[in-house]
Amino acid sequence: MASKKGLYANIHAKRERIKAGSGEKMRKAGAEGAPTAKAFRQSAKTAKKRK
Repeated sequence: MASKKGLYANIHAKRERIKAGSGEKMRKAGAEGAPTAKAFRQSAKTAKKRK
């Protein structure tokens, strides 16, 4: 069973789509639907360490 992609993977994918000219915009901090500080703290617990 494959697990869902994480917060950082979703952010990276959206940045790539924006770079390719999708016309999307990143949400501002505090905007509805934007990741909260709590979401970043939770995802940091399972984030892979940089090499």
